[in-house]
Amino acid sequence: MKVVIQKVREASVTVENKIISKIRQGLVLLVGISTEDSEEDISKMANKVLKLRLFEDIKEDAGTKTKWIGKPWAKSIIDVGGEILSVSQFTLYASIKKGTKPDFHKAQKGELAKELYESFLQELRKVLGDEKVKDGEFGAMMDVSMVNEGPVTIVWDTKDSK
Repeated sequence: MKVVIQKVREASVTVENKIISKIRQGLVLLVGISTEDSEEDISKMANKVLKLRLFEDIKEDAGTKTKWIGKPWAKSIIDVGGEILSVSQFTLYASIKKGTKPDFHKAQKGELAKELYESFLQELRKVLGDEKVKDGEFGAMMDVSMVNEGPVTIVWDTKDSK
C-alpha cells in the first residue's frame, strides 16, 4: 500500500462540478492499493498516518533559525484534532518503464481494491470519528484541490518498512 501524505490548510474533492468533500486543517491522503496488499498493510498504514508527527506544537518554541510557529514535527493528526481527506489513487502504482503509456498491472483491481480502501477508511474513522475522515468517490473522475502547508509531502509504502 502506497500513500502520498500531504499536510494541508484546506482541501476539497469535486465530482461533476459538485464539491462532495472538504476539510480544513489536516491531511490529504492519496491512497494506492497494490495487488500484494492485505488487511495487514491497511492496519500498518492507518497506524502510521494516525501517529505521524507532521504538526507543530504552538505552545513550544521552534528552537530553529527558520520561521516556524511552534516546535515542528511535534504533534500527530490526533493531537491537533485535524481532519483527513482520503482519495483513492490507483495511478500511484503506474509503471512507465516501457514506452509512453502507463502500465497499471501492479494496482489492485475493482472490488477488492474498493474493499481494502473502505477498510482503511474504517481504521482511520475508528480513531478520529466519522466526521473527521472524508473521502472522494471511489472510481470517479475527481478534481482534488488543496493548499499544501509547509509544503509537507511524504510518500510511504508499507512494503518499504521491512
